[in-house]
Amino acid sequence: MTNIPNKTISPSVTILGIGNTLYSDEGVGIHILPLLRERLQTYHHVEIIEGATDGIRLLGPVEETEHLIIVDAMNGGEIPGTVYKVVNEEIPAYFGVKMSVHQVGFQEVLFAARIRERLPAHMIMFGVQPASLEFGIGLSATVTSVLVELVDRIEAQLREWTAQDE
Repeated sequence: MTNIPNKTISPSVTILGIGNTLYSDEGVGIHILPLLRERLQTYHHVEIIEGATDGIRLLGPVEETEHLIIVDAMNGGEIPGTVYKVVNEEIPAYFGVKMSVHQVGFQEVLFAARIRERLPAHMIMFGVQPASLEFGIGLSATVTSVLVELVDRIEAQLREWTAQDE
């Protein structure tokens, strides 16, 4: 579901929640979106997109924004519930070996935008170290306990970008 206000210009900030809600904490980027929509409803220059596992369909929203925030589960080898922040070129963008041409992940979307020279000027990826990637709907208690912190950090990033753009 996309929250798109009636307008003719692109938003200056796009928040993209990605992940698979069928594998517990892998769905954190989707499960956080209602909290973000509630908290950020007064930010009129923000578009919130449920990217799920849409792959290449996300290329348009990535290329059409000035500031991109990505929210996903991330395995950085830390304790479950650790919140990560990865900036610009630190966000992995590559084209990897796939079993099928139909398998296009988000890293390939970033790679495509990079080779087309259409990456957003500013990109931040917020991730959470999963506690469980088992088949099952809903987040673990560990990841659920850091959602408010994650929303706070995303809003702080929006305020920082807004101050820089003024």
